[in-house]
Amino acid sequence: MALRCVAALSLLAVAAGRFQGFRRGNVLHDPPQGAESEELWFTQRLDHFNGADSRVWKQRYFTNDAFYQPGGPVFLMIGGEGPANPAWMKEGTWLTYAKEVGALCFLLEHRFYGKSHPTTDLSTSSLRFLSSRQALADLAHFRTVMADSLGLSNRKWVAFGGSYPGSLAAWFRLKFPHLVHAAVATSAPLLATVNFPEYLEVVWRSLASESADCPVLVKQASDALAERLKDPKTFENITKDFKLCSPLQIQSESDSAYFLETLAGNFMDVVQYNEDNRGFEGVQGTNVTIKVLCGVMGNTSMGDPYSRYVAVARLMMDTFSMKCLDSSFNNYVRDMTNTSWDGPAAEGGRQWVYQTCSEFGFYQSTDSPNQPFTGFPLGYQVKQCARFYNISAEEVAEAVAQTNEYYGGYNIRSSRIVFPNGSVDPWHALGITQDITAELPAVFIKGTAHCANMYPARSQDLPQLSEARDHLLLLLQQWLKR
Repeated sequence: MALRCVAALSLLAVAAGRFQGFRRGNVLHDPPQGAESEELWFTQRLDHFNGADSRVWKQRYFTNDAFYQPGGPVFLMIGGEGPANPAWMKEGTWLTYAKEVGALCFLLEHRFYGKSHPTTDLSTSSLRFLSSRQALADLAHFRTVMADSLGLSNRKWVAFGGSYPGSLAAWFRLKFPHLVHAAVATSAPLLATVNFPEYLEVVWRSLASESADCPVLVKQASDALAERLKDPKTFENITKDFKLCSPLQIQSESDSAYFLETLAGNFMDVVQYNEDNRGFEGVQGTNVTIKVLCGVMGNTSMGDPYSRYVAVARLMMDTFSMKCLDSSFNNYVRDMTNTSWDGPAAEGGRQWVYQTCSEFGFYQSTDSPNQPFTGFPLGYQVKQCARFYNISAEEVAEAVAQTNEYYGGYNIRSSRIVFPNGSVDPWHALGITQDITAELPAVFIKGTAHCANMYPARSQDLPQLSEARDHLLLLLQQWLKR
């Protein structure tokens, strides 16, 4: 939560539902006001792997032919675990590349997200048609039909994606090499894993890169809050401190874990998207950076670390115009078990958590001592799979093992796939950060966060980010000559 370019959502987006996996803010967000691009619809099979099932549905896509030169390549941007944003048909580094090479551009929304509704609801029986394998089959069928109908069969197709869609881009090239010539797999986690405490370990290191004391102070604050949650006498003050929507109630370990995870999510989100250029998508909060949060945590005039933690939470609520914070785990369960397309978690929360339970894991737990938070262990997160979808912990583990068996994890064997990652981004811990072969290169960009190379260039970009974008263009130009 785009894969989001998105385990738990912080209070920044709690009202929209929480994602277990990629943190909030997919590379393909809701469109900002003024972003206009015609919605187009493509007929897909509901189940690509059952020839006896003839049911079909309409998948949303967008196109941009402004840069296309006859004989040029075709760029296919892959949608992820949220609504596809037509703003990406107007801005973004991939369009800079398209202009250079004369490419025709498509953006295909992922099944079950945005307006691409294959089923009448989000019940668990419906969600069985939601998987990366079905999504790849969607891509393959889209590519085949569009190539035939538009006379593009002899053109070279290049897949683009960031975060989970970055993984899909790599896997599309891996599984359908006859259909896609090359892939740019940005910030792509290639290894599925049930427990992913390394995410929070990178959060520690990224905070420490600003100030060595910062993650230590965050740890002290998180520990202090966890201790207070053990004493009901503190609940009234905690309710006031964090402007909770209703009086704090801790009746189970899940209640406590949910609250602690929500507040930790402020730091997790800011680290993941630190100093990026998402503003062009209409995203709020891009002015809140690691530097800002560590500045608050290091401000001794605000009191002890707990008080500064409160100040961070209030800063984030103000940033997103939130009057109060819903810290109720029961409300979260209510939202996540609502199976209607009009439900509060239907934008992607219920769907993405299902994918983590049925394919990927990616649970960002506090099970490592080398991270700054307290109180949301793996067990708390995996239990949600059973509660929401009747998927047991054993089934989660088996599903993750099957995913790695099917795609190969880190041991990917293919060609013409490049893997850009940022050192600040916690997801690089599951990505490719060193060249596998000359045909499977990594581009590791120091000082940048999640999907940074995909956003439009700007004057304040780090030199190494600009160099990385240039390097990616050169790679594409070389590969398209083959």
